[in-house]
Amino acid sequence: MKFGMRKPSLKKRIAARTSIKRQIVHRAGLKMPKGYGWVRNPKKYAYNKVYNRTTFDIFKLLKKLFK
Repeated sequence: MKFGMRKPSLKKRIAARTSIKRQIVHRAGLKMPKGYGWVRNPKKYAYNKVYNRTTFDIFKLLKKLFK
């Protein structure tokens, strides 16, 4: 598990927004309501919960500083 700052990746940011899987799930109406990620994939939900609490995004940090 990672602690501290996440290393930004422009390639991954673009891929996450333009993926075929994301488009299919969104258009088919299979999106879960916010907070129900544990229903679809509990293992991934638990990992992401810990990861997001132990790391921080440099862009969000900069946004708070210059707001």
